Amino acid sequence: MRAPDCAAAATLPDQGQLNIPLASIGAEDLVGREKIEHGRTLARQDRWAELSGLMQAADDARDTAPDGIPIADLLAFGARSDVVLAAEHALSDGKALSDYDLLGGISELEDEMREHAGDPMITLVVALAHIDLAWAWRGTATNATLPPLHRSRCAAHFDRAAALLPKCREAAPDSPLVAATGCALLAGQRRSNIRVADEYERLITLDPRNQRHMRAMGTHLLPRWFGSYEELEVQALRTAARTQNIWGAGGYTWVQFDAIALDEEACARLDVEYFLEGLHDILDRRPDQKTVNMLSAYCATTIQSGFGLNEKADIVRAQIHEAASWLIRDHLTELHPLIWAHAANGFNNSVRISSPERFAARGQRDALRAITDLFREELRSGRNVTFTPSGLRLSEN
Repeated sequence: MRAPDCAAAATLPDQGQLNIPLASIGAEDLVGREKIEHGRTLARQDRWAELSGLMQAADDARDTAPDGIPIADLLAFGARSDVVLAAEHALSDGKALSDYDLLGGISELEDEMREHAGDPMITLVVALAHIDLAWAWRGTATNATLPPLHRSRCAAHFDRAAALLPKCREAAPDSPLVAATGCALLAGQRRSNIRVADEYERLITLDPRNQRHMRAMGTHLLPRWFGSYEELEVQALRTAARTQNIWGAGGYTWVQFDAIALDEEACARLDVEYFLEGLHDILDRRPDQKTVNMLSAYCATTIQSGFGLNEKADIVRAQIHEAASWLIRDHLTELHPLIWAHAANGFNNSVRISSPERFAARGQRDALRAITDLFREELRSGRNVTFTPSGLRLSEN
């Protein structure tokens, strides 16, 4: 295991000092950025067959970056990023561009797909680009204020992606990336009979070790999307049963993880004892420091959002918040600032980060504040609190 680059410290006036090793900020997302750049380079150099081979191999192996994002997904994003980012920039600037300007990039991707007919990975890149463009046209406007042109373009891109997906499913029926793309399409298909749980169940069956799929299912089963509180609970229990040999009770925890942070009623209905049992089971199976930091930050920071809005939810939040104590005291050995920064945003992947350094600095401050509060009595009594690779050490100042 690599050694952290430096240490973070906090001191209460005339009292003890908190010392904790600090993980390298740059190393935390280096793999992801490298894979995105590799995908972008291959697309720019028209090395599509090579890109497809790398995506296929990563998808077959279920390879992920340290934060759990599938490598195949990162390569695919890099390959379509020039087209998508250019369209997002044009639309956000409000420039009066012609259809050719906005559709030229995706038309070139469609041409590449036709040149590689039958290749599910290249077809997926194009389908995912259409989904991204649909969201670019959708923007942040409400349904009432969305201009008709934007609404129709958004629907057209979602429809085109939906038309491409069956070809991918036929060519690669056991691909997690194909299944995940099907789940990503759900947002553009607000039909009353849509079976969200079925789509996610297939994805989780194909890639049960990736917790991101379970978390996304929980979010999409909220009433604000496609589900209900009853279905959320049922599917969380079903997922726990289906992944018990991998996660123990952790499948329940992962499905509820983001949903209860977003929705007060979902939080109030939570089986909190089973959720906490799942936290223990996740740590038993994933004792690495990234997981420890994510769960610690979630319990210390994320779950506190919305406190005071629902009395029953507040009771649940308080119990989950208490878990931060044993997570930090018994398992934390180093601090990952970016994880704590994302926790403050509810692990919202759509948050745009203009400066990773400033974002990480904010996460470091949040983490030190939470840990200092946890050890306030020890620090007030003049004891130093030091985190080491072998565990927590308390010493006299």
